[in-house]
Amino acid sequence: MSEVDWSDLQLFFHVAAEGGLAGAAAITGASAPTIGRRMLALERAMGRTLFIRSQQGYRLAPDGMVLFEHVQTIRRTTADITRWHGDAFALPIVAIAGDIWLMGFVAENTSELRGPADSFRLCCKQLPAGGDLTYRHGMIALFHSAPKSGNVAVRKSVTVAYAVYRAANLAFEADLPWVSIGTEVAVSDAEKWVFRNHEPQIHTWTNAPAVLARLIASGAGRGVLPTFVGDAMPTLVREGEPIEALAHPLWLAVNDDDRHRPEMRLVLDRLASLFKRHEDRFAGRLADEKEPSVRPAVRS
Repeated sequence: MSEVDWSDLQLFFHVAAEGGLAGAAAITGASAPTIGRRMLALERAMGRTLFIRSQQGYRLAPDGMVLFEHVQTIRRTTADITRWHGDAFALPIVAIAGDIWLMGFVAENTSELRGPADSFRLCCKQLPAGGDLTYRHGMIALFHSAPKSGNVAVRKSVTVAYAVYRAANLAFEADLPWVSIGTEVAVSDAEKWVFRNHEPQIHTWTNAPAVLARLIASGAGRGVLPTFVGDAMPTLVREGEPIEALAHPLWLAVNDDDRHRPEMRLVLDRLASLFKRHEDRFAGRLADEKEPSVRPAVRS
């Protein structure tokens, strides 16, 4: 038996359901003679008699009844798959990508970026080193420096500051060792700063940046964190002022082909407003400087 064409089975279904060629022709738009020829061809291909033909129309033969049940099952399965696919992809996706610290901030504020009535889905992801938006669509990337190439649109945002932190219960402890990000994963100047300036005093390091703040809070030593992270942790205190050489602007970037998509523009505007509202926090400006929130730098 040759392979059966699904379009022929769909025609078969309509002929069987309508009881004749005229009804099937009205539904499908194909002519009655064409449908009749295709039903004959289907019977020959399957080697079975599917219809009992009469002046009153087409009535299903026993083999036709069996095939009709099979086709109904296929149609139900196809409809279920279509609904399943439609539910998953009905809404466009807006992705936001940045380093581990920025994405933690975004995660804490997703309610300001997407509301229950918004017709898009939000994806938060970590941006790999050297992330390029040239071939990435549907993504807003948070960069430490403005992209120098690629088909991208950029918007300058807040200044991000970094400072040295230590555990709050060791606020006045002298000669603390240092905690750092491992050189094998350190990418930014802030992640490399401790190794560059205090390598002999490093007693603990990690290749998981998200663990760094916990190590510092546990008393493992002092380390460098973004001020919007360190100042928000009650278990940490800042040591001195932000490190001026590490401050940098934050850049919001999207593929230029995406910037006019309504959902992308909406999230981009909301993201820019969110950062602006927390501008002082990112710049390391404390509203209420209470001891020992900021303490004088200790020589090491």
